[in-house]
Amino acid sequence: MFGLAGVAALTVAPVGGTRDAAAAPVPRGPEARDAASRVDALLAQLTLDEKTALLHGGADPDGLGQAGYVPGVPRLGVPALRLADGPAGVRVRKTATALPAPVMLAAAFDPGLARAYGRVIGREGRALGQDVLLSPMVNLIRTPYAGRNFETFSEDPLLSADLVAEEIRGIQAEGLIATVKHLALNNQERDRTTVDVRADARTLHETELRGFEAAIAAGAGAVMAAYNKVDGVHATESRTLLTDVLRGRWGFEGWVMSDWDAVHSTGPALTAGCDMEMPAGVHYGAALSRAVRDGLVDEAAVDTAVRRVLTVRARFGLLDASATRPVRDPAAGARLAYRVATAGATLLRNERGTLPLTGPAARSIAVVGPTGAVPFVSGGGSAHVVPDAAVSPLDALRARAGAGATVTYALGEDLYGKPLPATGARLEPAFPSDDIGVAAGATWSYEGTLTTAADDDWSFFVHYGGGRRPVVTLDGAELFPVREGVAEYFAGGLVARSADGLDLRRADRRLAAGTHRITVTAHGDAAGLRFRLRAADGTTRAADLAEAVATARAARSVVLFAYEDATEGRDRTRLALPGGQESLIAAVTAANPRTTVVLNTSSAVTMPWLDATGAMLQMYYPGQEGGPATAAVLFGDADPGGRLTQTFPRSDDAHPTAGDPRRYPGQDGVEEYDEGVHVGHRWYDAHDVAPLFPFGHGLSYTTFAYEDLRVAPAAGGTGLHVTFTVANTGTRAGVEVAQVYAGPSPDLAALGVDQPRRILAGYRRLELAPGERRRVTVPVAARTLSSWDPARDGWVLGTGRREIRVGSSSRALLLRAEARVGA
Repeated sequence: MFGLAGVAALTVAPVGGTRDAAAAPVPRGPEARDAASRVDALLAQLTLDEKTALLHGGADPDGLGQAGYVPGVPRLGVPALRLADGPAGVRVRKTATALPAPVMLAAAFDPGLARAYGRVIGREGRALGQDVLLSPMVNLIRTPYAGRNFETFSEDPLLSADLVAEEIRGIQAEGLIATVKHLALNNQERDRTTVDVRADARTLHETELRGFEAAIAAGAGAVMAAYNKVDGVHATESRTLLTDVLRGRWGFEGWVMSDWDAVHSTGPALTAGCDMEMPAGVHYGAALSRAVRDGLVDEAAVDTAVRRVLTVRARFGLLDASATRPVRDPAAGARLAYRVATAGATLLRNERGTLPLTGPAARSIAVVGPTGAVPFVSGGGSAHVVPDAAVSPLDALRARAGAGATVTYALGEDLYGKPLPATGARLEPAFPSDDIGVAAGATWSYEGTLTTAADDDWSFFVHYGGGRRPVVTLDGAELFPVREGVAEYFAGGLVARSADGLDLRRADRRLAAGTHRITVTAHGDAAGLRFRLRAADGTTRAADLAEAVATARAARSVVLFAYEDATEGRDRTRLALPGGQESLIAAVTAANPRTTVVLNTSSAVTMPWLDATGAMLQMYYPGQEGGPATAAVLFGDADPGGRLTQTFPRSDDAHPTAGDPRRYPGQDGVEEYDEGVHVGHRWYDAHDVAPLFPFGHGLSYTTFAYEDLRVAPAAGGTGLHVTFTVANTGTRAGVEVAQVYAGPSPDLAALGVDQPRRILAGYRRLELAPGERRRVTVPVAARTLSSWDPARDGWVLGTGRREIRVGSSSRALLLRAEARVGA
């Protein structure tokens, strides 16, 4: 802890960023009084059991497929409430617009686009019968292993705050309640329900909480409390977070719900500020009513929680069953999905004029990789959305290349397996079919012997639909057991489904040469079952690789699609691409150096193959329009407009959480954020570690120049106005993201305050015509120039002469100036 005596105290609005962030409309005056009167009247009529029923989830009698449902009170005309997952589109039983993952939205560095993204989700949510969106997620990207990095925005507190605020404004402008999540420090999936996260007050306020604070300032109607513990207390029982900070400091007037099954108590959770238990009423249903009747919980605490829920519902017109709903507009959703996918497409490497594809290179193309032929729409878990349709990159490239071009395809890496037996083995008796149907009520079984000629790595696959998964054993051990909890249901956005939509599970085994017993038992149950059992071994992989190399060698250019399938409920264990993809890339680039690697990944991957490639395009999980958007960028119809919102490390040993289990995944159940305020790119600067690609990096098909930096104090002398010129010096129109970074305060440094070497202080996305020059002014808010003082329990301005740098990434800073902050 430290005190900052002698440094200017600062009181500023609780938001940060490059633009004003006025709060979303919240009823005031007569409208607010009318709503409050109605809520008071309802409260007076509700019985205790009716009150507690409004504070927990239940089963939806209409089964729309959303994540949560809260029954209404029919006798008083209070309708039910439906809550849908939706980081990248509305996740219900019906199809919906599958937008690019939020991390791809963030790569555009465009708060206005984030608002448009929110509006599409808001309209669709209301059109699909939903009232609350369980999104956006604003937890920082802290470790590259985290399974949900694709669901959130950035490693940077400022950028995340700007984007979450605008997305919430967009969602709620359409009448859907936004839920910012997960408060707080829920930055990994491993041990997420049990890990105790420790972060000091400075770290918490200057990094993780900044996005939540901006969300509240933007008018978010709801907040979701996290699974994990914070400083020894379950987040759902943290009075510090849910009452002192959220309501006391930030003035939050909405309601707090738990993450699913994250409530562990009745009285402690309710009185700490967790208003609603989801998805059921284990602690808040009959147990809460009983606790009130037994005098263990004051009914006034229940009234407070119910009032919060009803007040937000009144604000959004959700106390009336007759509330109108819009009609879904799939065409508008598709247009926005395409716009985001091109805006977030991030070109990381482009050598020897590999891209854009032109001339002979555009008329003879080899497409390699499974996600070239199968569109990788979204990640797994609660973010997975099933769209109306999605065009594969292969089909999009063929359409764009035109009738005079040759576009060939090779699988390269098999996601689905080959019919048994694989070429390196013998199966007796022969498996009867590659597509087996089991009638309703029937049972089908098989026993056989698989004979392998050599020790080898095998992968087994079961594709199934219409009923429960067949039980398959290998040498007496079940290959595809039913997993516990979300691991069973959140198996991935790509590898959890076969190309024709069947459920898919995979098991990898090392088999010794010899005989192996296989059994299969499949039940038709009530609806019947269809399934396939497949496999891959060294011989099938070698054949796939050889086909890919031959296809690449025969073409003028290659577009190789590589993937990493992230999902809620599971962290990655390493940064390398899974399977044999590294070997595939190495072999293909050796055969044809004019190879562009397109990455459909959630986060950073290591790239030992990078120097052999011609180009590298990061497309994340690009949504339903990812195929056409990828083709547009590859052919130069759209400039790659994205920039990295997370630093890509060179190896598993060179990133902020590497080599220290206390930082990740935790030790003895405790995880320590002892990197302090040095999150993301700040850590690389603090430790002089060279990243593979720095925060903010991304290339264009044109070139830009920066000049004439001027810095002036903002009104009152606390913030800054940073002005400079950006010129498009190339022959094509292009996108540049100009970034402003601020150095540390000498006054705080003199007091021993640990500060980042530089922080992102502002940015501006620019679209410039060839030869166009534009004078740009980026405001730097006082909050951005401030530090948290635990002794004062508040912010203090970092005064004195501070260095201002401007450039195209955190490591490509082309202009420098100094400015005095404060008196």
